[in-house]
Amino acid sequence: MSESYPLHECVFKGDTRKLSQLLRSHEPTEKDKHGNTPLHLAVMLGRKECTYLLLAHGAPVKVKNQQGWSPLAEAISYGDRQIICSLLKKLKQQAREQMDQRRPNLVKALKQMGDFYMELKWDFHSWVPLISRILPSDVCKIHKSGCSIRLDTTLVDFSDMRWERGDISFIFRGENPPKDSLTALDNECRCYQHVRHEETEMEIEDEVDILMSSDILAAQMSTKSISFTKAQSGWIFREDKKETVAGQYDSDLYTINGLTLEQRKRREHLSRDDLQKNKALMESLTKGGQAQGYDQNGEIIRRASLQPPPSPSISWEEYIGAEPGQYPNMGREVVYKESNKNFRATVAMSKDFPLSVDMLLNVLEVIAPFKHFSKLREFVTLKLPSGFPVKIDIPILPTVSAKITFQKFEFRDDISPDLFVIPSDYKEDSMR
Repeated sequence: MSESYPLHECVFKGDTRKLSQLLRSHEPTEKDKHGNTPLHLAVMLGRKECTYLLLAHGAPVKVKNQQGWSPLAEAISYGDRQIICSLLKKLKQQAREQMDQRRPNLVKALKQMGDFYMELKWDFHSWVPLISRILPSDVCKIHKSGCSIRLDTTLVDFSDMRWERGDISFIFRGENPPKDSLTALDNECRCYQHVRHEETEMEIEDEVDILMSSDILAAQMSTKSISFTKAQSGWIFREDKKETVAGQYDSDLYTINGLTLEQRKRREHLSRDDLQKNKALMESLTKGGQAQGYDQNGEIIRRASLQPPPSPSISWEEYIGAEPGQYPNMGREVVYKESNKNFRATVAMSKDFPLSVDMLLNVLEVIAPFKHFSKLREFVTLKLPSGFPVKIDIPILPTVSAKITFQKFEFRDDISPDLFVIPSDYKEDSMR
């Protein structure tokens, strides 16, 4: 007797009427034995009506199957532009809703924490000599007062070996409505911009162009076999290594073992022509260009939907009867490559640092949208040895690591409220 997954079966058979009835009493979050949700199956099989129905009932877009792919990844492989666009919009909406749910607790935690000033030093380095020579460094300054946080940085963004420099401040005001709570100040141009939570239609369309014209990537830091060992010094008489960080925090040094970056990519949706254009195209996009050119009327040429793959010849019974994760391919023939890279990471843990790890996580939650900070947050959520991680050396990209040092921290009750106010002579920049 095969296992019962009524929503999945309706999607497989394209029975939208029955699916609509079942969604009144069944959750669209359930995974089948292969780790697929009903939404995974809907996009793999190109069932448009089922896809829209599931999205309307809040089917999760970020969830992954046993192979580690989300419905959005499967939709990119199938190649229907409308479906990709719908999933991308819903993914962003669900991320906003999750943040809004966490927000009251975050604001409460910030209020309960003492006010402080903190400096984080970032030093990026690489085992590739030429890259190492050109990598940036930065000292981030963080002021916290009540439920407001200000971050001053000269490193605006850092990804794929490109970075942006500037004199930028981010101000988070927890008491403001979500749409007005995060503001970016450009101190060189003396202008500001509220960091929007909703993208414009054109920004969504641009992102769809990028997704459709580049590899489907899944990268994660595997911590399954992670362990911490105390670093040791000495040749004959071994002893645990200790270090005083920033001249005041006595620390125990640990080596982190078993940290692996797993990277997987798919490109069955790309033509040979795409692959040749891909490198130049992505360079253009990262410099603010468009994914496509313009037509004779000045309209942006958008990426068209692909020809759908042949309909699968397998039945529902064959699909659900297959060994877990071993079901026959249902879309395009997958073009797949994976690579694993082991990293050596180190951390200095100090019992002298006045901030707790939980407090740090609350602060990082506010500034985690910035890629290098989200990597730091990921790391701090690991089960670290006792103390506070005052100095960390962790991988950020396959060829790049970051050394992060908490070089200054002081609780202060004299932090000026003016730091969290947009200066009166700054103009709003709504074009960026």
